[in-house]
Amino acid sequence: MSTAPRLTALDALHRSLGATMTDFAGWDMPLRYASERDEHNAVRTRAGLFDLSHMGEITVTGAGAAAFLNFALVGNIATVGVGRARYTMIVQEDGGILDDLIVYRLGEDEYLVVANAGNAQIVLDTLTARAGGFDAEVRDDRDAYALLAVQGPESPAILKAVTDADLDGLKYYAGLPGTVAGVPALIARTGYTGEDGFELFVAPEHAEGLWRALTEAGATHGLIPCGLSCRDTLRLEAGMPLYGHELTTALTPFDAGLGRVVKFEKEGDFVGREALAAAAERAESAPPRKLVGLVAEGRRVPRAGFSVVADGKVVGEVTSGAPSPTLGRPIAMAYVDAAFSAPGAEGVGVDIRGTHEPYEVVALPFYKRRK
Repeated sequence: MSTAPRLTALDALHRSLGATMTDFAGWDMPLRYASERDEHNAVRTRAGLFDLSHMGEITVTGAGAAAFLNFALVGNIATVGVGRARYTMIVQEDGGILDDLIVYRLGEDEYLVVANAGNAQIVLDTLTARAGGFDAEVRDDRDAYALLAVQGPESPAILKAVTDADLDGLKYYAGLPGTVAGVPALIARTGYTGEDGFELFVAPEHAEGLWRALTEAGATHGLIPCGLSCRDTLRLEAGMPLYGHELTTALTPFDAGLGRVVKFEKEGDFVGREALAAAAERAESAPPRKLVGLVAEGRRVPRAGFSVVADGKVVGEVTSGAPSPTLGRPIAMAYVDAAFSAPGAEGVGVDIRGTHEPYEVVALPFYKRRK
């Protein structure tokens, strides 16, 4: 029995704009409105407007909230200041990644945990199970928020037109409550595109009015609506991992080259500590595989699951691949044997339907914005 996909508060609006819709993690989401390349380039050079209401919001409150999140997650959440955010992960006892998260500290005893759409239920259930014994309450707030993102170099100018919040004082990975286009919002300077930008958490009934206000404010700045397809090519160019591709339960944060998010020095025990300590040691002495960037010499596009080859042997696997509008060539992220992970490694290619296509190994990210 198939269940109908969930609809965001902006569903009718997307359809009125001619969006191509797709099922994503049980949600009906806009894949693209017109040209994926145009949407991608708009975010790189001007600005794009996204509906991210499929993300999973979980609120954690209580006097023991900080201690609880320190135990449940790998990061040191207790040291996050009020109004700031932190990128972190939730892992299994064996260190396998359940999801990567952003945690916002909204108040002394209040946090907003934002999970990926496909993992929201697992994260909610896991946090709820781990909360026993802590003075903390875990609340499913997925229906309490719509999430809109304005991303790209013109995004500060666009947002300034509809809010009097102090955007200049808002640092990257910070969030402050404010009023945007007349409605209350959590304004966060975060994103998944490699550009400057903002994510706006609002009540679902305010989503459409906010979308229209931002569209109007962005008209002279080249803002266009953007779908999930260009969000994927933008994050790939920026070397940002995607759950289910670069991050899975089979990998620890150290395997993914993201060991920096694990804070062994924090107070108290945390789930996965022992397994992660062993993983950290392995990663230092003899890492089995490393996450690298691959840039095609030809035009053929590698896809997730394709084999990376060298000397006639399989030496890795592509996790994400797409044509890069910014580089003008196909690119991929892949886990490859350490021996072939150095930038410029000789003889590396991708097996694309039986043909060894030559690829250059490069350090991530492929693209970094000029600040």
